[in-house]
Amino acid sequence: MATVPSITLNNGLKMPAFGLGTYGLKGGEGIAAIKKAIDIGYRHLDTAFLYNNEQEVGEAVRDKIAEGVISRSDMLVVSKLWCTFHEPERVEYACRKSLENLELDYIDLYIMHAPVGFVYHDDETVWPKNADGTQETNDVDYLETWRAMEKLVDLGLVKSIGLSNFNSEQVDRVVNESRIKPVSNQVECSPMHNQKKLTAFCKERDVVLVAYCPLARQQLDARKEVQDIAAKYNKTPAQICLRYLVELGVVPIPKSANEERILQNISIFDFKLSKEDIKAMDSLNTNERIVKFSDAKHAKYWPFGLEF
Repeated sequence: MATVPSITLNNGLKMPAFGLGTYGLKGGEGIAAIKKAIDIGYRHLDTAFLYNNEQEVGEAVRDKIAEGVISRSDMLVVSKLWCTFHEPERVEYACRKSLENLELDYIDLYIMHAPVGFVYHDDETVWPKNADGTQETNDVDYLETWRAMEKLVDLGLVKSIGLSNFNSEQVDRVVNESRIKPVSNQVECSPMHNQKKLTAFCKERDVVLVAYCPLARQQLDARKEVQDIAAKYNKTPAQICLRYLVELGVVPIPKSANEERILQNISIFDFKLSKEDIKAMDSLNTNERIVKFSDAKHAKYWPFGLEF
C-alpha cells in the first residue's frame, strides 16, 4: 500500500499531500475505482456538488469503513459549494445537501468552487445561461459567501473551509477579512501552467495550493523532455509531472478510473527530481489554461484577469 506524507494546515488539521480527483467517476464503475484507490492508500478524495457523484464517494468511504480498511478519521473528504448557492442564505442548505448525498456526518474540507456566483433557479440548474449563451451570473460578494461558510465550521458540519479558482487578490482579501482563514486554494496547476507565483503567494499566507488537472489532460505525455526524464528515473511521464508538482509544494489530485493508473499516480514518493530536471520541467510552463471559465468572463468576480 502506498504511503503519502501529510501537510499540516493552518488550523492544525492534516491534509494528505496527494489525492484522487473524482470528476467523472459515477455509478458502479466510479464506486469500484474509488474503493480501489482507498485500498491502494489514497486518503484524500475530492468531489463536488457539480460532479453529481457525492453519493458514489460517500458509498465507497462507508463501505471501506465497514470492511475495516479505514476509519472515518483516516480520510480527508473534500466537497465544494457550487456557484448557484453563493447567496449566504443558501450556503448551509447546499452543505447539508452534500452531506445528505455523501451520507457522512461531516465534510473534512468544504471549498467555494469559484469566486463567481450564478443565479439560482433550482438545484438541478447548475449552468444557468443568458440569452447569448453566457453564464447567468450575479454580483454576490464572495466574502459574504465565505462568512456563511465560516458558520458551517461553527455548526460542526465541516472541519475546514477553502477556496478554488481564486486569484491572488481574491485570496488576500479573504485571508485579511475572514474570521476563519482558508486552508487551501484549489486551482488548475500542471507543468504547463505551474502556478509558481500563486503557490508562493499562498504559502506566504499559510494557504496550501491544491492542483486540479495536474497532468494537463495527458498533453505532456508525448513531450520529449518529459519522456527523457521518465526514462532516467524508470517512471512514467505522468509520474514525473506529478512528482514535479510535489517538489513545487503543490498537492496534486489527478483523476483516473483505471486501476493501474491510480496506482502509478500515487507511486511518486520514492524518488526526487534533480535540480536540473526540475529546471527542464520548468521550461514546459506556458501559463496556458485548460479551464478558462470564459462564459463567465463578464462577471464582477471573474478570477482570471490577473497574472496570478
